[in-house]
Amino acid sequence: MLAGCDRAAEAPAQPVEAAATDAAAAAGAVDRKFAGTPLPDLQFADPAGKSLDLGAQDGPVLLNLWATWCAPCVKEMPQLDALAGTLEGEVRVITVSQDMRGPEVVTPFFARTGLKRLEPWLDPDTRLAAQFTPEGVLPLTILFDASGTEVLRVTGGYDWGSPEAAALVRNSLAAK
Repeated sequence: MLAGCDRAAEAPAQPVEAAATDAAAAAGAVDRKFAGTPLPDLQFADPAGKSLDLGAQDGPVLLNLWATWCAPCVKEMPQLDALAGTLEGEVRVITVSQDMRGPEVVTPFFARTGLKRLEPWLDPDTRLAAQFTPEGVLPLTILFDASGTEVLRVTGGYDWGSPEAAALVRNSLAAK
């Protein structure tokens, strides 16, 4: 059966202003109000059982919380992979999936997207999200300096593939 509508809608389903505001909120803004927050001493594993101890990092870390069901997160992952290459030797880019189904969804995602520098760290209990974003807003990316204290965070999508993103990270660490 084929269906259609023979007249135009009387008003937009959603006000244009609200849509513009929602789009602006989805574009992450740099926030420094949590500066000084320590890098959590939590352990995570990848699908193969390899461990990551966040508290044992010995240099700057760009920590990204993401999920396969989060469109801005999915968009950021290749950008973060490229940024990891740009910042190699300067900053470790760590992405931790907040998918409750863990390797069942993360392993195919990594295979499909061909990420070369990022590792598929898993947090199916969403401990990081509970600590850093009780509202559940993803993606969330936090920059920690070499001493393990927060420098800045970005809630929502961000263009990590831009030259400005690498400059933001480098300049923020240099200003510390």
